Amino acid sequence: MLNILHSGAYYSGGRFIPAADASAAGLPSAETAKKGTMAYSILASHNTSGNMSDLKIKFDAMASHDITYVSIIQTARASGLKEFPLPYVLTNCHNSLCAVGGTINEDDHVFGLSAARKYGGEFVPAHQSVIHSYMRERYAGGGKMLLGSDSHTRYGAFGTMAMGEGGPELVKQLLGKTYDIAYPRVVAIYLTGAPRPGVGPQDVALALIGATFTKGIVKNAVMEFFGPGVASMAMDYRCGIDVMTTETSCLSSVWSTDETVKRYMTALGRGDEFKELNPADGAYYDDVIEVDLSKIEPMIALPFHPSNAYTIADFKANMTDILHQVDEATARQFQLKTPPASLTEKIRDGKFYVDQAVIAGCSGGTYQNLMRASEMLAGKSLGDKALWLSCYPGSMPAFLALSKNGAITNLLAAGASVRSCFCGPCFGAGDVPANGAFSIRHSTRNFPNREGSKPADGQLSYVALMDARSITATVLNGGALTAATELPDVPADPAYEPYYYDDSAYKNRVYFGVGKPQPETELVFGPNIADWPEQIALPENLLMTAASAIYDPVTTTDELIPSGETSSYRSNPLKLSEFALSRKDPAYVGRAKAIQAVERKRREGNYDEEVLSALRGCDPATTGLGSFVMALKPGDGSAREQAASCQRVLGGVANIAAEYATKRYRSNVVNWGMLPFIADGLAELNIQPGDQVYLPGIKALLEGDGEELNATLIQNGAETPVTLKLPAMTREERDIVLAGCLINYYAAE
Repeated sequence: MLNILHSGAYYSGGRFIPAADASAAGLPSAETAKKGTMAYSILASHNTSGNMSDLKIKFDAMASHDITYVSIIQTARASGLKEFPLPYVLTNCHNSLCAVGGTINEDDHVFGLSAARKYGGEFVPAHQSVIHSYMRERYAGGGKMLLGSDSHTRYGAFGTMAMGEGGPELVKQLLGKTYDIAYPRVVAIYLTGAPRPGVGPQDVALALIGATFTKGIVKNAVMEFFGPGVASMAMDYRCGIDVMTTETSCLSSVWSTDETVKRYMTALGRGDEFKELNPADGAYYDDVIEVDLSKIEPMIALPFHPSNAYTIADFKANMTDILHQVDEATARQFQLKTPPASLTEKIRDGKFYVDQAVIAGCSGGTYQNLMRASEMLAGKSLGDKALWLSCYPGSMPAFLALSKNGAITNLLAAGASVRSCFCGPCFGAGDVPANGAFSIRHSTRNFPNREGSKPADGQLSYVALMDARSITATVLNGGALTAATELPDVPADPAYEPYYYDDSAYKNRVYFGVGKPQPETELVFGPNIADWPEQIALPENLLMTAASAIYDPVTTTDELIPSGETSSYRSNPLKLSEFALSRKDPAYVGRAKAIQAVERKRREGNYDEEVLSALRGCDPATTGLGSFVMALKPGDGSAREQAASCQRVLGGVANIAAEYATKRYRSNVVNWGMLPFIADGLAELNIQPGDQVYLPGIKALLEGDGEELNATLIQNGAETPVTLKLPAMTREERDIVLAGCLINYYAAE
C-alpha cells in the first residue's frame, strides 16, 4: 500500500530522483530546490524574520473551542490584550453538554460571547459546528496559515497550512508576537490510483499513521500531498485523510489544489479565496512516501493508539493473537492488579463482535461519510440487540444538506441515533459504552479513556478506529466486524460529491464581530472561571524532586491531564490541577503539593528544619525547590496547554525526557516556565519519585547561551553526576523560563 523512501529526493518530470543523482540530472542544490515546495511558498509569505532558516510566523486567523479559549483570553488579558488583532473564532463544541447539577460549562460560553464582543471575535454557539468543520467552511483557503488551540487543526486539502498548538502560542498572536520555529522538514506524500468502493478516508489515514508514527518518519515535519491520485477524491475525502495527519506527529500538512477544490470553495461562497497550488518541477523533499490508493484496504486501529493499525482482513485472520496483545497492553497501560475479561471473549463462532458504533466529529461527521452510511442503511434495520449506532454531523450546514436530501431520514428510520454537532466521542464525553464494551468509531483518537471510562473506579471499555463505511457494514452484520469491501454493491465515493451548502444556521446564530471590538463590554465571569495563580521567576539554583517517573515508550497528554470529565474545569487552573496525572500516577498531585508547600515556606524566609532538611545543605536564599516529571517521551496527542500548566500550578519546574513526542508539548512546557530537559540514557538512570536533581547555576546558564548543565542526581543518599541538555533553546524561550512563565514575560515588557 505504501512505499517509504528514507532519503531526500527531487520531484522532476513526474518522478522522484534520489538526491545522490541530482548533479547528473542537472538539478540544483537541495537548499535551492526546497523553494519549489508548496510549503516553502506558504511559509515564506507568512514569515516576518527575513530568514527562512528561523521562521517568525504571523497567521491569517485563529480558532479555539470552549475548553481552551477561556484560559487563552485570561492569559492574554493578563498580558495586556486590548483587542483581537486577527480573526479569532471561538467555537463551543467540547463542553456542549452542560453538566447536570452545575453551571460551569454554560458559564464558559457566556464568557466567550462577552469576550468576542469586547475584543472583536467570532462566536459560534454550542451545537452549530465542531471547530474544524467551521474553519474549513469559513476560513480555510489557498496559501493561508491558520492556528488553533486543538491538535487536529488541519486544513491542508484547501491549500492551507494549519497548526494545532497550546494556548500560549495563540496568546502570542493575540499580543502581536510571532510563532517561532526552525524551518521544518518537508515530506512528499505522493498519491496514485483511486480508492476502491468501500474504502474510505479513515482507511487511508490509518495506513499512513501505522506506517509512520512509531518510526518518527514525519515527526515535526510538513506532509505535502500531491500526485495523480488527488483528483480521485472529493473534498470531504481529502479532509478526512488530512485531519488525521496529526496522529503521525507531523507539524502541519498541505495539499495540491485543483478544480475540485475550486468548485467546493465556490459552493461555500468563497471561490475568490481559491489558489492553485502545486510543487514546482524539481522541488526537493526530505523524504518521500508513495501511496497507491487502489491498494489501500479497510483498516482498524486497535486500542490504545491510532498507530496500532491492521487491515481488517489481517485482524480477522489473527484475532486471538492480536487481542491477546491488546489484553497485555491494557493491563500494562492501567497498571491493573486484576486483569479485565479478555477481549477474546468477544469472538463467537469465529467472528469478533463489537458493542457500539459511532460516526462523529471533524474526521467522521462529514457530509460524504454520512451519505455513504445513509445509502448503506436505507431500508435496513439495526435490530433490537444491544449494539447501537450514533451519528454526529460535523456542522449545521452539513446537517441541513443531509436533512434536505433524505439522508437523515434513512439513518433515523434504520434505528441510528442522530446527534448535534459535538466533539464528545473524540475525547470521552457522550456515548460512553458499557463496562467491558468495545466501541468502533470514525473519530480522531482511541487513546486510553477516550470512550469516557474510569479504570480507577473499576470501569473499562475500549475504542477502535475504523472508517464510516466499514462501521456501517459491521452494524448491518449484527455487530460482527466487517469490512465494507466484503459487502456486495457497496456504494462508491464520487471524485466530486455535490454539496448544496446552506449556511443560514450560521447567519441566524453566530456572532460575527471580527474587527468590531466593543471595549466597553464587560467580561461575564462564572464561579468556575479563575485567573492563573502567580508564578515566580527562576532562582539562581534549583533542587528538584521527582513527583512522577513514567517509563512507557510514549506518554500522551491525556495521561498528563485527562480529557473527558476534566473538561468542565479547564477554566479553573487550581481545580483542574487536582486531576494532573490522575489516571497514570494518582499519587503525583500529593507529592507535588508537598514539595510546593516547603518551597512556599522557603520563599517566605521561613528556613525552618523542614526547609533546611529538604534543601540538603544548599543555600536557602538562592536555591529554589520544585518538582519535575520524568517521562521517556511525553506529549503525544492533544495540544492542550494544561498538560504542562497543571504541573506548573503544582510547583513543577521541569520535565526530563529522552525526547519530546511533539513540538507543541515542548512549547507548552517552556511557555509555562518549566525547563524542557533532555537526558541521554535516561532509562538507565532509573529515576523514581522522591529522587532529587540539583541544578547549580541554572539561572546563569539560561541568561547565557549554554545548552548543557552538569547536575547531580541524588538517589537514596547516593550522588551521581548527570548531564542535562537544553538543545536549540531560543533566546525568547530562555527569557520566558527566567521570568517564570509567558504571562510574566509579557507583563515585564
